[in-house]
Amino acid sequence: MSLEIRIATSTDAFEACNVLRRSIVECCSLDHRDDPAILEAWLGNKTPQMVACWFASPTNFSLVAVEAGAVVGVGLLTRAGKLALCYLLPEAQGRGAGKALVEQLEAQAREWGIKALQLHSTASSQSFFVKQGYIEAGNVRSPYGVETIFCWKQIDPAGIASGDPKRKRFCNCNSA
Repeated sequence: MSLEIRIATSTDAFEACNVLRRSIVECCSLDHRDDPAILEAWLGNKTPQMVACWFASPTNFSLVAVEAGAVVGVGLLTRAGKLALCYLLPEAQGRGAGKALVEQLEAQAREWGIKALQLHSTASSQSFFVKQGYIEAGNVRSPYGVETIFCWKQIDPAGIASGDPKRKRFCNCNSA
């Protein structure tokens, strides 16, 4: 199956919103414990209209992962150096889409001159981010009542020390 990572557009908002909502409901049950109040708060701003606004913001850099013409993942980086979104459909996990999204978001961070990235990870995604080189730096409760782990990663300011300097900015990858 071919995987494409590309810049998100407003026309991706409906499918990206579906990715966010399904990922939270189906993959983060360890975090929300199927508590309706927590789920309602967490999902409250996950609407196609809000996602389209996030994608349109000049302070954000948003990507989607696309397989067989369908959006299976979404990632968002802010100019402040926050990796704000990195979600996949449950069936897309473990096939390289998350890693590809993070790599492209980190490449954009280097382009912007960001020296370190930060994120808040739930327990459900903690091991994924640790495998990507993020360091845990303490726990924080989210506004919707979920315990999150604050993580950060130093970004190589040169941007090419550990990779091919001619690497394409976006990729078409063959997923396993």
